Amino acid sequence: MKKKLLSALLLSTALSSFAQNEEPQWNGKINKSWKASEPQKVEYLKKAKPGAPNVLLILLDDVGFGATSAFGGLINTPNFDRLANNGLRYTNFHTAGICSPTRAALLTGRNHHAVKMGLFPNYHLGADFPSYDGHILPENGTIAEVLRDNGYSTYQLGKWHLTPDEETTDLGPFVRWPSGKGFDHNFGFLGGATDQYQPDLVEDNQHIKPDGRHLNQLLTDKAINYIDKHNSIAPDKPFFIYYATGAAHAPHQVDKVWSDKYKGKFDQGWDVYREQVFVNQKKLGVIPANAKLPERHPLIKAWKDVPADEKKSFAHFMEVYAGFLEYTDYEIGRLVSHLKTTGEFENTAIFIIIGDNGGSKEGSEYGVITKTNRFSNINFTRDEYRKFVLSEFDKVGGKEVASIANYPLGWAQATNTPFKHWKGDANSEGATRNPLIVHYPKGIKERGVRNQYGHVIDIFPTITELTGTPQPELVRGYKQTVLQGISLVYSIANANAPSRHSQQHYCIFANRAIYKDGWKAAAAHKPTTLELFPYSDEPEPTIDGNPDNDIWELFNLNEDFNERIDLAAKYPDKLNELKALFESEARKYNLYPLIDFEHAAIRRKQVLEKQAEKPRQ
Repeated sequence: MKKKLLSALLLSTALSSFAQNEEPQWNGKINKSWKASEPQKVEYLKKAKPGAPNVLLILLDDVGFGATSAFGGLINTPNFDRLANNGLRYTNFHTAGICSPTRAALLTGRNHHAVKMGLFPNYHLGADFPSYDGHILPENGTIAEVLRDNGYSTYQLGKWHLTPDEETTDLGPFVRWPSGKGFDHNFGFLGGATDQYQPDLVEDNQHIKPDGRHLNQLLTDKAINYIDKHNSIAPDKPFFIYYATGAAHAPHQVDKVWSDKYKGKFDQGWDVYREQVFVNQKKLGVIPANAKLPERHPLIKAWKDVPADEKKSFAHFMEVYAGFLEYTDYEIGRLVSHLKTTGEFENTAIFIIIGDNGGSKEGSEYGVITKTNRFSNINFTRDEYRKFVLSEFDKVGGKEVASIANYPLGWAQATNTPFKHWKGDANSEGATRNPLIVHYPKGIKERGVRNQYGHVIDIFPTITELTGTPQPELVRGYKQTVLQGISLVYSIANANAPSRHSQQHYCIFANRAIYKDGWKAAAAHKPTTLELFPYSDEPEPTIDGNPDNDIWELFNLNEDFNERIDLAAKYPDKLNELKALFESEARKYNLYPLIDFEHAAIRRKQVLEKQAEKPRQ
């Protein structure tokens, strides 16, 4: 009986999906006699435009602007380098500043609050407010849905993080799984992070057991399998692959063959790293030649002042992170090589977004290894936590323990060179400016650097323009809201074309900003120490919580791209103009109420306590 019930539920879900499809119009004639009737063949499956390219959309996780060698970093990414050298480097591209919001904006072409992903779909954060409940509705269709309805096969691999917790079991409903958002097949994990060797895997609409191989390898093997099966069945049909790695989000786990390549490479510390990367970035032309490096963040020690035992531990954390990221580049390179083998490389548009936000601050002061993340550090004094991390040195990056390894805060700023701050600080370019590589041999005639302003919501219309795919009024019978992104295709052929995306708001954990024609107003919602140093002996900060008391800064990014000089006092009228614009955008896109870190932490604790109270079934 249980099996029959399960089958009925799955069938019902599938049929409800088909029922929403718009039925094509039939224009024949029907009479009583078939001889007097006029048939007309109905084309239920649209075909893609002749010669339409395949699309490979790659999104990395928790990688700052200055991490990869493709953008001046000290971590070797030879495959990214080759694609960038033979394609385009976008230097002024932006994300939402944290995981799920970036992914929701990327796939829907709409701002994340507008599609109800103000933060995350898990732990019910802010679920009592419309723009935070984590339920992307069908009127905000995805790029996968549009491409599939126009003749593409669609595949999702890796991190999803767009399914509400209560919908993640094998009973569904599957409307917010990849299969419900336009993907013919999917293979990856639904949450925000997972163990790299024992990932919480799903394939299509069910959980499966991993086999012990690294997640990066599993994803690439599956992607190659998808391509081969696709080509054996429909070689003339284009495909869309969304490949979202778990890397380099915590847990940082990788075979020692990769991390050992970096032994001793970071012994000089994060201050030297920043200086070397800054020089590299100028040589590459991805930052202005007259740029200046911001001061080290006051919460981070100068490397020369770090005790020797901590230096050894901190450098090792970075060795593991670097090996993890280089290995990710290797596996993506293996996928790209397969496209060459199958002869599809020249007609595949590849987009690589290096990070869904800047480097992660979640490793806090000393780094994280096992079950000692920032939500449980309160069980330790600062000194106890320090000693614990140092004692766990050999476990960093390993697969023998339930690792959640993440590097210390100093490396977050270093890998975000040339910017300030880090993941989640949506007021800062350090959280929201991420590199973009575009490679498309048949569509890109002039290689080089592009400095036009862009945002993840621009990728959707860019893909539809490149593929010649019209944006439909209806998807599965639902009238679609207007896309808020602007295609970047105009910039592909013209490096000097003026930016068309002239205005953009940001808001994560009440940290917020508004950009308009090169000017940016930004407000940080404090206290930062609540997030970064949650030790039991850390004095509780005084929390105001009133966003009206946050201090706004003003930057001219045309002259000061990395926000070194606050012009708020010099140009109060400009600041007030931008603050008023932010208020207008906040009302338009449902940014209020501003859910901050304190609220999110309280909600999470409440949910976990409630779950613990439930009796075992």
